[in-house]
Amino acid sequence: MHAVGVVGAGGRMGHEVCQAVAAAPDLELVAAIDPGHVGEEICGRTVVGEVTALADLGAEVVVDFTVAEAARQNLAHYAAAGIHAVVGTTGLSASDLAEAADRFAASEANAIVAANFAVGAVLLMRFCELAAPYMDGVEVIELHHDAKRDAPSGTALQTATGIAAARERAGVGPLPADPTTDLVLSGARGAEGPGGVRVHSVRLPGLIAHEEVIFGALGQSLSIRHDAYDRRSFIPGVLLAVRSVADRPGLTVGIEALLGL
Repeated sequence: MHAVGVVGAGGRMGHEVCQAVAAAPDLELVAAIDPGHVGEEICGRTVVGEVTALADLGAEVVVDFTVAEAARQNLAHYAAAGIHAVVGTTGLSASDLAEAADRFAASEANAIVAANFAVGAVLLMRFCELAAPYMDGVEVIELHHDAKRDAPSGTALQTATGIAAARERAGVGPLPADPTTDLVLSGARGAEGPGGVRVHSVRLPGLIAHEEVIFGALGQSLSIRHDAYDRRSFIPGVLLAVRSVADRPGLTVGIEALLGL
């Protein structure tokens, strides 16, 4: 039985995680942390405001769905306190991850940080890596709900990074330069991501999390798309990480290794 605490428990994703942990026969929800919802009851637990309460409440694993500013500090606390961490907060930079890797390398605890816990999204990224060396151009369109704070999404950045790395490994060279010379509206071509991959962000009410990657080559195109219509789509990946984190020393980025990809 794994004793689990959830940080960001009052948020939409945090609440889903609390329900999933409480319903799992091999997991126990022992702590719900959220400074914005102190005193509320979630799945039989009274919400408290400080991550320092995790150890006192007996948490062995913490699931963190907060915001990047909080997660940076929280990761340091989890490593120092020896609490295994599963983090789905987006907006963490490469330097944030490097610092976390150092902290957990020196800790008795381990961490898994993933930009996306949906198995379908992870498969999309893998499929894109397979396609990247064989196509002449590619652009990423990510679409999220209008309350998302960071743009582009962590998944989109990871997708672009994987595409660029796959092309480099295959020795096919960089993507052709963008031929656009007349931008009628600034930013119309999106942002230039790793390896010259263009990334476009859409924010609209009614959306959850969606990504489409469009490849082009002479006389053809290839579109790979993943749609998360419900936040429960992330739960199997989160629970897999909770059950796996104790056996993965240091910091693991993404759940690909957990899936054998």
